[in-house]
Amino acid sequence: MLALAFPTLDPVAIAFGPIAIRWYALAYLAGFILGWRYCLHLTRRAGGRPNPADFDDFLTWAVLGVILGGRVGYVLFYQFDLYSHDPLEALRLWHGGMSFHGGMLGVVIAIVLFARQRRIDPFAVGDVVACAVPIGLFFGRIANFVNGELFGRFSDLPWAMVFPRGGPLPRHPSQLYEAAMEGLLLFVVLTVLVHRTRLRERPGCLCGLFLIGYGLCRIVGEFFREPDVQLGFLLGGATMGQLLSIPMVIGGAAILIWALRRHLATTTAIVRPPAP
Repeated sequence: MLALAFPTLDPVAIAFGPIAIRWYALAYLAGFILGWRYCLHLTRRAGGRPNPADFDDFLTWAVLGVILGGRVGYVLFYQFDLYSHDPLEALRLWHGGMSFHGGMLGVVIAIVLFARQRRIDPFAVGDVVACAVPIGLFFGRIANFVNGELFGRFSDLPWAMVFPRGGPLPRHPSQLYEAAMEGLLLFVVLTVLVHRTRLRERPGCLCGLFLIGYGLCRIVGEFFREPDVQLGFLLGGATMGQLLSIPMVIGGAAILIWALRRHLATTTAIVRPPAP
């Protein structure tokens, strides 16, 4: 069976004596910085609120939401038994373990609290954030590939790889599939929509489309990805990632429909002539 050899990649990007900076940390840093810069670009282009100054302040909120939400989500969704027996392990972030779905919930909470404090429509903030999230997703999946983790299921395709921690059989490089779908594809779609349509004028639409798009990409990607060893296949042969993504798709569709109806109702009220 033909297979590609997994490239020799050191998960440590830079080391200064005992201090090691890993590619995974740099992926998070790149995602935050480039995502923040893209939010500034979108808000400068659109004008109004939220504005660039708002997003300068929101960056700290977003970082806390991603890290705290991602860690809590991983503890609850993927390793609850382990952390229930050793709660202090949940504080050892350097041991790894982050959940996108948990991080997303953390950012949603951060958006709601921040928007309430600034008296801004939370969906207006969420629409901008949604357009930037695929940047971080792309770098995160590339870091997963560099680390040789979250690899795919067995495959006989010519580009299948033998991962160091995946046994002797070739597997799908599912991290690259997810980087292409959740990162590049979703970013291109949302970029086209935000620049070529008037959806920014309908708060909530881009949030809903992101949730639908990510949920569908994650569900498809999980068909090629090896399920977490401590969980395996769950209800109906689905993985945890798929089960967590189904509510995202449903919730995204509900938000999209609500946002379109709200915009239609507002427009109708504006153009309706006054009663005689």
